[in-house]
Amino acid sequence: MLRGMARRAPQERQRDPERSKARILSAAAAEFSAHGYAGARVGAIAARAGVNKQLISYYFGGKQGLYRAIAERWLEGQNAAAPAQAEMSLAELAASFIARGREEQELARLLVWEGLTQDAQDPGAAARSARMQTGTEDLLRRQAAGELPEELDVRYFQLIFMAAAIAPVALPHVVRSIFGPKTDSGSAEFTESYAKQLRLVIERLSGSAARAGKAARPRSRSLTARSTQDA
Repeated sequence: MLRGMARRAPQERQRDPERSKARILSAAAAEFSAHGYAGARVGAIAARAGVNKQLISYYFGGKQGLYRAIAERWLEGQNAAAPAQAEMSLAELAASFIARGREEQELARLLVWEGLTQDAQDPGAAARSARMQTGTEDLLRRQAAGELPEELDVRYFQLIFMAAAIAPVALPHVVRSIFGPKTDSGSAEFTESYAKQLRLVIERLSGSAARAGKAARPRSRSLTARSTQDA
């Protein structure tokens, strides 16, 4: 039986391999989002995608490779968006990171799961770390331009920034407690209202930094120097 399944896999690949890969990745994102890396099952992913389970091993080398492929695809999307994001104001940038739509919210839940489970394998670590480093460098650039106060350590700001952006996905139960039991934190109405309020918060912070910059020329310290001082 298994040998017969393995023989059918190449035929399916020849018919439309890219479509099969896309379906597997979409199904995997949904399963990992719902159950985390440890809880997701390859069989459930294959069933959701409507493909033979053997294809997952063939295309991605198994569960870990599949998760890594999702992380890498996310990183590619982030890198593609980086030039446009660099032209945004800090407030616009903060609002842009709020997850809108099913796919973005699934990816945000993956980030939450990674933090909750602390899996030793952590297949998304490389992509996540690369993106965070890029974000840190962008904030240092913005600080040097006066968008952030000189005394602020941008690494902590980045963490606060990420927590704020992911809050509607990570804390839907808290959203319901604050706004009412029928509030859907993933709805377009709520996410747009939340984005507007987050923009206002960041605009106030940026405005304060700009006013402070008139009194003293802003300068940016390297993270290496800060780390030495912290030690």
